[in-house]
Amino acid sequence: MKKTKIIVLTALFLLPFKLIEVHAQEKATPQEVIQKVKEASEFLSKAGEEGLKEFMDKNGRWVWKDTYIFIMYCKALTVTAHPIKPKLIGKNLMGLKDVTGKLFFAEFCKAEGNPKGLWVEYMWQKVDEKMPSRKISFLMQVPGTDYQAAAGIYDETISLEELNRLK
Repeated sequence: MKKTKIIVLTALFLLPFKLIEVHAQEKATPQEVIQKVKEASEFLSKAGEEGLKEFMDKNGRWVWKDTYIFIMYCKALTVTAHPIKPKLIGKNLMGLKDVTGKLFFAEFCKAEGNPKGLWVEYMWQKVDEKMPSRKISFLMQVPGTDYQAAAGIYDETISLEELNRLK
C-alpha cells in the first residue's frame, strides 16, 4: 500500500510538467525564482485566503517560462494551491521521497521558520526523461499566514551556497 501511494503521488507530481511544455522554451533563472516567490509571498500576505485562487490559474501570472508558484500549508502537511495540477491540493506529500530517499516535501516546510527563504535540492525526473535530474526549489514563508510560497527549476551546476547568496 505504501509503495502504491508513493507511485501515485509521484505520478501526480510529474504530470503537471506536461502542461507547461509551452513555457519550456525558456528556462527560469534562480534570480527570477526568488523574485517571483517573494512577489507571491507579498501578494498572498496582503490578499489572504482570497488570494489563493490566483495561484490556481495555469495561464496566470504565477506561471512563467518553465516553472510556476505553488503554495504549501505545512501545518496540515499539504499543497494548498497548484496552478498545473489541482489534484495535488489537500494531499499529504510529506512521505514523498526522491530517488535518493530524501523526504524533500518535509524539507520544504523548513521555510516556515526562515524569513529570507530556503533552497531545497532533490533529484526528480524531468518530463520525458527516465533519469532524475537535480531540481532546486525556493520556498518562503508568507508573512502573517501559515502558508509557504514556492517555485522550482532544474539546474545541475549552481551550488546551494551560491543560491543562498542570491537571497
